Amino acid sequence: MLEFFRSALPTRLVLLILLALGLRLPLIWLGEVPLSLAELRGWLVGERLHAGALLYREVYDHTAPLAAAVYALLDVALPRSWFLYRLLALALVLVQAVRLNQVLNRYNVHPERGYLAALTYVLLASASAELDTLSPLLIGQTFVVFALSSLLPTSREGYDSSRLFRAGFLLGLAALCFLPLAWLLLLGLFAVISFAANTFRSFLLLLCGFAFPYAVVATFFLYTDALPLFRQLHLEPMLNWAAGADALPRTLQLQLLILPGVVVLLGVLRMFTASLGLVFQVKFQQLMLVWLAVALVMGAALRGAAPGLLAVLLAPAAYFGLYLWQRTRRVWIAEVLLLLVVGAVVTVRYRTVLGLDELLHLPAEARYAARPEPRYAALQGQPVLVLGRGRGAYVQNYAATPYLDWTLAQRDFGRLNEYAAVFRLAQNLPQPPPYLIDEAGLLPELRYKLPTIFGRYERTSTPRVYRLK
Repeated sequence: MLEFFRSALPTRLVLLILLALGLRLPLIWLGEVPLSLAELRGWLVGERLHAGALLYREVYDHTAPLAAAVYALLDVALPRSWFLYRLLALALVLVQAVRLNQVLNRYNVHPERGYLAALTYVLLASASAELDTLSPLLIGQTFVVFALSSLLPTSREGYDSSRLFRAGFLLGLAALCFLPLAWLLLLGLFAVISFAANTFRSFLLLLCGFAFPYAVVATFFLYTDALPLFRQLHLEPMLNWAAGADALPRTLQLQLLILPGVVVLLGVLRMFTASLGLVFQVKFQQLMLVWLAVALVMGAALRGAAPGLLAVLLAPAAYFGLYLWQRTRRVWIAEVLLLLVVGAVVTVRYRTVLGLDELLHLPAEARYAARPEPRYAALQGQPVLVLGRGRGAYVQNYAATPYLDWTLAQRDFGRLNEYAAVFRLAQNLPQPPPYLIDEAGLLPELRYKLPTIFGRYERTSTPRVYRLK
């Protein structure tokens, strides 16, 4: 198998795609890949933007602007399509793997060429079901991978200038999908120190490229009177934000990172016994070590809880995996190791089907999926407002107000003793939704303080569900 992927022929891509599909499609047929919380948030944000709402001003959510725009475009193409989200997520993983593989081959960063880096990327991306979902981090990671080639050196300073600006621009787009990816500016700084002729000017170019997409987006929100909310909901919570609300439990995430972590560790240890002939190859090796360190710092800053966190580790894992698969006198060792990795990925992904989740102490990701609330089965396809943390009612219904995230909604619903909060509620709900679900028990107080809006709701036969008169 290793000899097959050591070839640089494009026909190897066909088997790579078939491998990625083979690891995922059977789970879909078996119904083991339900709707995730991150996808449900994408649905809600996308349909609100498609309906004409403005992000941050009329949609209170932490989703970054570019990721929100992607969700809106998907809602235009095919509303609430779970399959479209999964298809695009798989396409992004394959594009990232192939692009990274092309960069490694083009710049001869390792003595051996071929599709082994792409193979490692696809295999490790299949170790967690979270990379089957279209999370903002996965979207942003695509721009990071494409920025890598622009961070590598050229022979003339003029090329360096344009390339560094382009690298910063792509990193800025990545941050506009998932803000913590801005940590990878440290990777750009190290690349500038290692490769650029004029370090200070080159790093300024990188920063200018990074700031340009933010300047465009900030100008848009300035003219739409949403700049303070853009700062409050996107820029301020860089390290302490609500992304973890859509992620798997931290313990499960860390357990799923064991296999990629072992591959990276073995690759790094094997690296010390390998010799690289070119100075550039040594510098690139150092660059990937910095990428690995930044990925670990970013994971620690996010406290190990963010949808698709594994994606940040995939590029350095694919690079260091090359040291595991390189030719040695005992060729069979690398072949056996690859088979062990494939077997481990299959075991982890199919542990529920094989009945191994208890043995491995790994609960199925499906336990933490977004599921409709049986209590509200009478509501189907209705615009609703949910007063509470539960989002199960939105699986079969639609969000009709800016309050998608209950934690963010506390700036209004949690301060009903303040005039400003009551005033904002009156502004944000000029047309109350047909149905209201009161899980937090706030309706009596809301009827007293905003009778023209909430006084119009009457009880239904379903507890906690109220209908507009």
